[in-house]
Amino acid sequence: MTTDSDLLAGLAPIDLAEIAEIAGLQTRVDRKYLVPASVVDTVLTNVAGAARVLDIDGNRRSTYLSTYFDTPDLRSYRHTAQRRRRRFKVRTRRYDDTAQCFLEVKTRGGRGATVKNRIEHPMDAAESLTSDAVEYVGHQLADAGVRERDAIALLPTLQTSYHRSTLYLPDNGARATIDHDLTWIGPDGRRVGVTDLVVVETKSGGRASSFDRLLWAAGHRPTRISKYGTGMAVLHPGLPANKWHRVLARVRPALIQHPPTIPTASTTVTASTTVTASTTVTASTTVTESRSIR
Repeated sequence: MTTDSDLLAGLAPIDLAEIAEIAGLQTRVDRKYLVPASVVDTVLTNVAGAARVLDIDGNRRSTYLSTYFDTPDLRSYRHTAQRRRRRFKVRTRRYDDTAQCFLEVKTRGGRGATVKNRIEHPMDAAESLTSDAVEYVGHQLADAGVRERDAIALLPTLQTSYHRSTLYLPDNGARATIDHDLTWIGPDGRRVGVTDLVVVETKSGGRASSFDRLLWAAGHRPTRISKYGTGMAVLHPGLPANKWHRVLARVRPALIQHPPTIPTASTTVTASTTVTASTTVTASTTVTESRSIR
C-alpha cells in the first residue's frame, strides 16, 4: 500500500529559503481541515505532478514542538472559546530539524485579521518565559488592546507535538501543511494522541488552492480547529468548548493514551491554573498577518 511518505518522496523538492521567498504570504486566507489520513493520500496523488515538498537535508517530515502559555484563569483559552474580539495566543515553537526556536504572539487585527509577531527564542528555554520574553509579549498585547499585565501572569499550560510536511502549490503560490501524529501533553505529564486523523492547513492569497478544491471534492470543508483549544478541552473536559464541539466529536473516538512523560511543571487546570516559569529572548522580529476563513 502506498503511504503519504512514499507520495512525498516522489514530489520535487523545495528548500527552506525558496519556500520562504516564494510563499511567504503576508496577507493570506487560512483554511483548516481535519481529515482521515487516507484522504490526504488521495489528494497527494492528484497534486503529485505540480506540488513541491519542503526538503531539509533529505527530511520531508519535520518535528514541531510547541509550548502554549496562558494566565492562571485561562484568559487566552476562554476568550477564544467565547469568540472575544481581543483574544490572544502565546507560544514557543521549537523546530528540531533546523535547531531553531521562536516566541510567537497572535492577536486580532482590523477586520478580524490574525496578526502574528515572533522573535527568535533560545532552544534551551522553549518551555518557559523570562523577563525579556514577558516584556516582549506585554508590548504585543498592549498594541492589540489586550491587558498588558496578562503577560506577567503567563504560565505553560499545554504542549503539542506533531510531524509536519509542507507543500508549495505553484497554481496560485499557495502552501499546504500536513500534520500527522498530533499529541497533546499536559504539564502533569499526561499525553494523549490522535490516530488516523490529519490536520491540514492551506494558506493562499485569496483564491482557493488546488489542495482546497480537491478536499472539497472529497466532501471535506474548512472547520474551526485550534490545536491549543482542542487539546485543552480534551485534557480538561470541564472547560467550555462549544466552539470546537464538532471537532471534538471527531477527535475523541480517535484518541489514544500515551505513557506519561516526566512533568516539567506543576499545574492544576480548573477555574484557575498554577504553574511556574522563566525565559530569554533574542532580537529579530517577523510579523505576518492572516485572515482566517471559518
